[in-house]
Amino acid sequence: MSWGNSPGSVVVEGEIRWQREAHPPGRRLENQVVVVTGSSRGFGRLIALAAAAEGAHVVVTYVRSKEGAEAVTKSITDSGRRSIAVQCDIAKLADVQRLADQTWEAFGRCDVLINNAGETAATKMGWRQLEEHVIDEILEMDVKGTMLCTHVFGERMLDRQKAGNIVNIGSNVISTGSPRAPEYAAAKYGILGLTKSYALALAPYVRVNYAAPGYMDTDSLNARKDWTPARRKVVVDNTPLKAIGDPGNLVPVVLFLASQDSLHMTGNTVICDGGFSMPGA
Repeated sequence: MSWGNSPGSVVVEGEIRWQREAHPPGRRLENQVVVVTGSSRGFGRLIALAAAAEGAHVVVTYVRSKEGAEAVTKSITDSGRRSIAVQCDIAKLADVQRLADQTWEAFGRCDVLINNAGETAATKMGWRQLEEHVIDEILEMDVKGTMLCTHVFGERMLDRQKAGNIVNIGSNVISTGSPRAPEYAAAKYGILGLTKSYALALAPYVRVNYAAPGYMDTDSLNARKDWTPARRKVVVDNTPLKAIGDPGNLVPVVLFLASQDSLHMTGNTVICDGGFSMPGA
């Protein structure tokens, strides 16, 4: 059977030839099951709603914001798609396994996993501020949490479906570094390593890619004490497109990786920061 996000395949002289399923414009995720971690608010919420608008049924996860998660699921079900909200601390294996169990019980499969949940070390004002609990929180959520979700869902996608797609949300700090929060940069580098490793481990049936946005004009960024008008101006002045990223404009990059539009991509990184980091080829 051909599952939603991995099309059918034929073998020609021992080589797998993937065949892209055709969907009407604006319905690239038609009837696919998409799990978006950390989707009760912020960027994750926008991704979940956009996936539903592309025809997906969506699993919304949260840690504490049950009310926010249920509001997202209501918006999705009101649009005619199916959706459930599941409480999940992605840094706990039992929680991730329960999330996978509930996803397969409710929908019978998972076509796309979007690992959006993560920490930003928002309380740090500079590298001299060294606190073990901040390091632990960042690495546990970003590296351990992403690994647990990728492993548990990727294994089921491979073994049960021989099909699937995983998108990890990282950051352009993999190119720029972070003098403010080196542990944040280290965590995002860790996610990059996980992306490439699982892209190899789960191939050829499950694709794994990395979306790396730069600064995003979110409430959490604007609430940071170090995000002053002067610093914002410096960032904008050094960004070729002369703007801080609007989350709504960055969501399509994630959907591109989540859909069959990126069919021949795995282990790839797509940086979307207005040209701020200008990585080499």
